[in-house]
Amino acid sequence: MGFIWALIIGGIIGWLAGLILGRDVPGGVIGNIIAGFIGAWLGSFILGNWGPVIGGFHLIPALIGAIALVFIVSIILRSMRRSA
Repeated sequence: MGFIWALIIGGIIGWLAGLILGRDVPGGVIGNIIAGFIGAWLGSFILGNWGPVIGGFHLIPALIGAIALVFIVSIILRSMRRSA
């Protein structure tokens, strides 16, 4: 049950990151989950483990990391569309 809860929270974190930036996360729900998980890892690596913990994620660093990840991915995808 803990893994399913982590998937749900990871998806919500990725979705929130996309909403905050006003950009869609590529891949839909799966993309949101991946952005949430990688963003949580990235945010915890850079900012440390602080803030409230939900579903095994430290919420504030995870959200900041997911925002950074969605921003970087959207820039890369935009540059790939222009070059094609």
